[in-house]
Amino acid sequence: MRPMRLAGLVTLAALVGAVTFDPAAAQPPARPGPAKKLQKQVEAQKKAEEARKAEEAKKAEDAKKAEEVKAKTAGLKQPTKLPTGPVTKDAAELAKLIDAAIDAKLAAEKVPASPPCTDAEFLRRAYLDVTGVIPSAEQAKSFLDSTDSEKRTKLIDDLLASSNYGRHQGDVWATLLVQKTSDNRRVDFGPFRTWLVEQFNANRPWSETVSDLVTATGSYEKTPAAGFYLGNTTVDKMTDQVSKLFLGVSIQCAQCHDHKFEDWKQVEYWGLSQFFMKVAVGGGPGGKVADDSAVNETDRINRKRSPLPEAAMTVPASLLRDGGPVKLSPATPHRPALARWLTAESNPYFAKAMVNRVWAQFFGTGFVNPLTDMGPNEAPSHPELLATLAHQFAGGGYDLKNLVRAVCLTRAYQRSSKPVTGNEKDEACFSRVAVKVLTPEMLFDSTTAVTGSGGPDGPRARPAAAKGPPPPARRDQFVNFFLAGADAASSTEYEAGIPQALKLMNSRLVGNPNAARLIVGVRPVRAEAVEKLYLATLSRRPTADEAKKTAAFVGSAPTEADGYADLLWALLNCSEFTMVR
Repeated sequence: MRPMRLAGLVTLAALVGAVTFDPAAAQPPARPGPAKKLQKQVEAQKKAEEARKAEEAKKAEDAKKAEEVKAKTAGLKQPTKLPTGPVTKDAAELAKLIDAAIDAKLAAEKVPASPPCTDAEFLRRAYLDVTGVIPSAEQAKSFLDSTDSEKRTKLIDDLLASSNYGRHQGDVWATLLVQKTSDNRRVDFGPFRTWLVEQFNANRPWSETVSDLVTATGSYEKTPAAGFYLGNTTVDKMTDQVSKLFLGVSIQCAQCHDHKFEDWKQVEYWGLSQFFMKVAVGGGPGGKVADDSAVNETDRINRKRSPLPEAAMTVPASLLRDGGPVKLSPATPHRPALARWLTAESNPYFAKAMVNRVWAQFFGTGFVNPLTDMGPNEAPSHPELLATLAHQFAGGGYDLKNLVRAVCLTRAYQRSSKPVTGNEKDEACFSRVAVKVLTPEMLFDSTTAVTGSGGPDGPRARPAAAKGPPPPARRDQFVNFFLAGADAASSTEYEAGIPQALKLMNSRLVGNPNAARLIVGVRPVRAEAVEKLYLATLSRRPTADEAKKTAAFVGSAPTEADGYADLLWALLNCSEFTMVR
């Protein structure tokens, strides 16, 4: 008998043997009598009554929560206008202003501040926060050995002048602006990211960069900023992204109904969306969004290809709250009017949204959290400081590098991440710097900076007949694997799991056999070699205990070269390497 047939019989026998014969179950069901019918009706009525009461209880609970939110934030609503007063472009003066506000809050809350961080902590923190990559062993040694009292200030200036500054900001904002979906999978967003990098490195005013994004028109090839719309092809996605990223408010819940807990109305959502009703995205094969797509404004939009949500409303165009209604001409593009209001110095949301996001990028948390919930009912941890920084940012020409420089110069940013007695539970006073997690991009760039195993950064070549974007580069593959399906990585939660840990442990990215030799050189002095490996990976020298133990470990290896390679592998896989402290 064939094995497959035998296996089938065994399975069938097992199934048959598992079934017990119940004569009662073999009989047809008895017809219910009048008593049973009445009982079923009573049970049905009882269930309906329970469901009604549950619904009423839920409505009452929602109303209670809404009242609690209003009571909690009464008198703490953010001002609708930014403060007035002189604007300073001196980053050091702005840093003093920030510290004064932070220290006043600490004193009021009776929360002690952690001491200043060490030079090694500051060095690695500044490199990662500003440029997204750790310093080399030589750069670390030079900074740590310097006796210049202004070396921290000079380091910040050097990092902001580095091309890696724009590259890091480009990574951050490309991820925020465009989330890969099945609708845009054919698009190579490399040119869009490159355009962002150029804007940040040139330090273009943030208002101009955003205006170019919002009003982008034309082919993607000639207008890389149009990548924003290739990544957000529907009216609701355009509205949601612009409101979240450039205004700092999440109004998508008002798409279908008035917001239950916030004061956003459905008519406000669709009033804002009117600015995008004429935007047409397409031109690729079969109308699909692809690299050869274009963005235009037209009155003739195929709603079968670009459908509106069922809850869509046709209402007059309007700007949020104080912006008021706007009369749009059918004969002219609509988005320029939105861009002018959006980036105006008088806009109560625009500058605050960017200041809050920059602060969170360097401190791990914003003045308002989540960063996209800066609605009128959300109370900032430091309302006056947020308003003042927004005024300085807007009045100073939306100079992003100057804002970053001021933040990095503060005593608050240069504090230790180690808690002291009394500030262990502090989450909003900034008594210490939060420990942050390297993003996948930062982890890849920092690892390859040590091992030299990154390979080409650009996308790999594809056959001439192939369609769609080229295969992703090694960096993109690494990032996608570490994101594990998420849109973005958390800056304060370590979300990597066993697959990611195993990837690092066994990857040639980390296990380059020549990496240790390139760092320590030929026939090095053991103590000096160990120090170089620590400087190259953790941007610090080993402690006396670490130096003793690692030197002994290297000495016990079959060869010193093996010992150095194993030590480098251990340093790259330790938790300290994956953190910003």
